[in-house]
Amino acid sequence: MAMGFERPLRDRSRWNTDACSIGKALDLLSTKTAFLIVRECFYGSTRFDEFAERIGVSAPAVSRALKQLEAAGVIEKVPYREPGQRERDGYVLTRMGEDLLPVLLSLLKWGDDYLQNGHKPLTLIDKKTGGEIGVQVTSRPGQAVSADGIEVRVARR
Repeated sequence: MAMGFERPLRDRSRWNTDACSIGKALDLLSTKTAFLIVRECFYGSTRFDEFAERIGVSAPAVSRALKQLEAAGVIEKVPYREPGQRERDGYVLTRMGEDLLPVLLSLLKWGDDYLQNGHKPLTLIDKKTGGEIGVQVTSRPGQAVSADGIEVRVARR
């Protein structure tokens, strides 16, 4: 099952993938730590020590990932102060970061389906309906689409 290509793109040796959005996204989220920080932001973590503890990596690794995500605009600093402590920076997702939710949920579902031996550790439930949250690729009218139902085209500017 493969995507189709419009005529100008069918000879793939004639076009280059330097501008590929997938490649650029992976450059940004290329470390496990960076992506798990995004996960933890969705789970409500905001503080440096929470990220280090929840992800189980070193402080320098968390620091590098936070700087990378902040520089890219995925997270932003927000000040907070614990009683009797100095002001510190917390981190929250920006709109750009919040738009990673379908990516995160797709990875979660894929991991559940193929890496958990039929025993997924978590279930995500819609708070309003009580239904399980799912992820699928759809066309604008909301119809499910598989890879062989997709054609790759040059974006019109």
